[in-house]
Amino acid sequence: MESQPKIIVLDDDPTGSQTVHSCLLLTRWDVDTLVLGLQDQSPIFFVLTNTRSLPPAEAESRTREVCQNLKQALAQVGVSEFLVVSRSDSTLRGHYPIETDAITAELGPFDAHFLVPAFFEGGRFTRDSIHYLVIEGEPTPVHKTEFAQDSVFGYHHSYLPDYVAEKTAGQIGADQVERFVLADVRGGCLERLLGLQENCCGVVDAETQADLDHFAQDVLSAASQGKRFLFRSAASLLTALAKLPPQPVAATEMGQYVRQGQLGAFLVGSHVQKTTTQLEPLLTAEGTAGIEVVLAELVTQPEVYGALRDQVLAQVYQVYEAGKTPVIYTSRQELTFADTETRLQFGLTVSALLMEIVQGLPPTLGYLVSKGGITSNDVLSTGLNLRAARLLGQILPGCSVVRTPRNHPRFPDLPVVLFPGNVGDREALVMTYRRLSALH
Repeated sequence: MESQPKIIVLDDDPTGSQTVHSCLLLTRWDVDTLVLGLQDQSPIFFVLTNTRSLPPAEAESRTREVCQNLKQALAQVGVSEFLVVSRSDSTLRGHYPIETDAITAELGPFDAHFLVPAFFEGGRFTRDSIHYLVIEGEPTPVHKTEFAQDSVFGYHHSYLPDYVAEKTAGQIGADQVERFVLADVRGGCLERLLGLQENCCGVVDAETQADLDHFAQDVLSAASQGKRFLFRSAASLLTALAKLPPQPVAATEMGQYVRQGQLGAFLVGSHVQKTTTQLEPLLTAEGTAGIEVVLAELVTQPEVYGALRDQVLAQVYQVYEAGKTPVIYTSRQELTFADTETRLQFGLTVSALLMEIVQGLPPTLGYLVSKGGITSNDVLSTGLNLRAARLLGQILPGCSVVRTPRNHPRFPDLPVVLFPGNVGDREALVMTYRRLSALH
């Protein structure tokens, strides 16, 4: 029987752990913190690099830094069997191939790198090398969705070999991409995996978790025979590689983690349409009160920053003390900027503002729900200033719950829901609220 290699996930935002549980999420990547992850009993751990919020050069630099420190940590702990996953968005947004190239430069050479974007809990699957997103029951090629229009990470192809050619600017031609279609995955592809070399690019079909379980088994067999692979994947592959049992506390029972049954708070930063759709029923649910963070004036008048923060926090305390759950959300209209750099810079300003709001939340808070990938990353690393957090499991498909350490200075043992921007149906935020408020 093959020994289980340590699965090291470099996650470009903190929501990629949305199909696993009982493992560590690291928000820092100094050697000592990485050693914590390598020595942890779980077969998998996550390093939250948050590179999707960074410009390309910074994303590359951060990825290299993590890998350099990882090399030292691996040597220190004496771990020789490991798999590296560059976890990214199941709608194909992110710094590809910048991150996989950086990992290869530092930890390579690899025999192959695979794109495996299927994420079943979020309605994403890959068939005939075309990646789909299920929208209102209809499989839609991802290049026809709002995600393909992303102003930073846009793309024009759902057929993955063409996506690879587009993103690598032709350095990897579509005809050079190794396609693992459903028949290959289901029929077994170990022999083919053993023949791959020179970091060739493979794209992998999957319609069900069983497909990825088959593929992962062949990958682990090939790895045990000396093959070195790198993955650019969404979350569902991680479930297959880690082979974890069911989570200890069921999703419907997650309310038992709430501190002393106290009221919680919601922080909604994501601006995608799905988030806005989910926000509407939450704002009208009994016992909640919306608090809008109006961003438009911050664009033209940066000096209002402090007053805006204080005003929002004053409203939060007013709502909380009146026995209601504050729902703090950023303005929903899409703001326009002169260029991408300015947009990213403003995003950092908004994040800093939101994190100061998190730091000022009532210390008796029962739970916190963070909506949006980048927002969630910042909540863990900056708002709560965590070095590591333990993942408890999922409260809804694709939505993880972590808990702060017992010795946290302001919020000990606080359950925090990491809710991706693009996951869940219209009622998903309300369902989360009900489960945490024991309003079944």
